[in-house]
Amino acid sequence: MSVGIWRFFDGAPITELRETAAEVEELGFDAIWFGEYAGREAFTQAGLLLAATSKLTVATGVARFDQRSPLAAEGAIRALGEAYPGRFIAGLGGHRPGARPLTALREYLDGMDAAELPGLPQPSPRPRRVLAALGPKLLDLAAERTDGAHPYFVPPEHTASARERLGPDKYLAVEQAVVLDDSPSVAREHVDLYVRQAPHHQVNLRRLGFTEEDLADGGSDRLVDAVVATGEPAVADRIRAHLDAGADHVCVQVLARTPDSYRRLADLLP
Repeated sequence: MSVGIWRFFDGAPITELRETAAEVEELGFDAIWFGEYAGREAFTQAGLLLAATSKLTVATGVARFDQRSPLAAEGAIRALGEAYPGRFIAGLGGHRPGARPLTALREYLDGMDAAELPGLPQPSPRPRRVLAALGPKLLDLAAERTDGAHPYFVPPEHTASARERLGPDKYLAVEQAVVLDDSPSVAREHVDLYVRQAPHHQVNLRRLGFTEEDLADGGSDRLVDAVVATGEPAVADRIRAHLDAGADHVCVQVLARTPDSYRRLADLLP
């Protein structure tokens, strides 16, 4: 059972970032993933987390390709892979205004593969490169051009279809939002954010069989229950469901965190 922590660090001081990374490592989680939205540059922040730990895997979930050139991304990935062998995963994703995601990401990967960095050879082992892929075409691109996929805001049913699309040998790391205590309002607020502001998640949910009624008014009970696990028994069951569906790794985003949240989560795992 490979389980990690997923979170945003936007606005968090560096001391909190370092303390969180050390706690996650001490509790025995396999990795820490973080999103890039309005905070520190993703690869710089990955370096801070890696420096604060000794064995924890650090993963960008995701580094936004629209925020840096392919050359800059490839150079940063190689540098982190050289400095911290086997401990860094480069999750890539994002949206470029006016561009089709599939075309934009394919061109970006082309640019990374063509990057000329004679003073910075590819490290060994080469860091994993995964895509924030939801739909079948992006999952196909992930299987064709990268080491796997990092789906976000998905139920286990998506994990099963993603595994089938990727094939048996690609790495599949799935984000799962949870609320450790029984607090339906917290779960609904999280779902409401994505069904209102993230069209690509709306498209993916429709693809999974959710209706317009499910997406209305902050999300139906059925939708909220599908994408957020609420209560400790449900959290443990949901992690297992993703793994049984074909995930190699589940990175858990704890909503409404408290100082003991990660320890409580660790206690749920065998």
